[in-house]
Amino acid sequence: MAKQTFTTGQVLTAAQMTSLQQTSMGGGSTTAKTASYVLVAADAGTVVQMNSASATTITVNTALFAAGDTVQIQNVGAGVCTITAGTATVSTSATLALKQYDAGTLYFNTTSAAFFFAVDAADTPLTTTGDIIYSSSGSTAARLGIGSTGNVLTVSGGLPVWSAPAGGGKVLQVVFAEDGTDTSFQTTTFTDTGITATITPTLNTSKIMILTSIPTDSYNAGTYPSIGLRLMRGSTAILTSNIDGFMTTSSTEIKASASNNYLDSPATTSATTYKIQGACNSVNTRLRTGFDGSIGTIILMEIGA
Repeated sequence: MAKQTFTTGQVLTAAQMTSLQQTSMGGGSTTAKTASYVLVAADAGTVVQMNSASATTITVNTALFAAGDTVQIQNVGAGVCTITAGTATVSTSATLALKQYDAGTLYFNTTSAAFFFAVDAADTPLTTTGDIIYSSSGSTAARLGIGSTGNVLTVSGGLPVWSAPAGGGKVLQVVFAEDGTDTSFQTTTFTDTGITATITPTLNTSKIMILTSIPTDSYNAGTYPSIGLRLMRGSTAILTSNIDGFMTTSSTEIKASASNNYLDSPATTSATTYKIQGACNSVNTRLRTGFDGSIGTIILMEIGA
């Protein structure tokens, strides 16, 4: 019920007692509003409920309410309802702009000043999974959107920001693979040796350091055996050794270990596969890997730019 003035000896009706009880429990009579409204003295001790699809205001003026009076404000409409200081002052640590289903209580500490205690204390600025709340100024909440894969949280101008990891030349990850399968072929076409590894760079500015070691056995019964090796990124050849790189006399077999180091710039954050292929100088030459228990290896290291 609205604020009442009672006299000595006055007998309260059941309805008045019920209304007083509702008011003391935070309820009381409700005045429904569908348009912007200016509070009046009769609103003391009641609930003013706004229900509008459009933005509205509830204005608070001075000399209408006594110290200790309260007015509950509710917004059930889709439009934002803003509590506006007219001639009175209204202070809050939350927000005076009430979204749908937000509410709060105006408490008058003097006839010209009120505090607004919000039920929905502070609206969250978050909009996306992974967002972070931080203080942009004092107690003002602000949103920091989720960063990109591999980003680190740092500070710029006194505020948190996402950025790429600082300092180039750091090893961000290492992938190792080995293969000891005994593989033999006689072809002048580059063919997979089975030595392969896949890495997914965390940054598209990273470089990939590739270290390979592959034991080889080449043989030709009638002429000089010669083989070649090449490093592939997917279907692209990025390093090819001289196909005459391993020479011997005719009818001779040679066993050796071929090692290569290469720094690649794939410019991607997608899974990237590197592998070693081999070829012979003629179909009469045989290339064999993984012989006698030998192991070929490949190491991929992501280096921060």
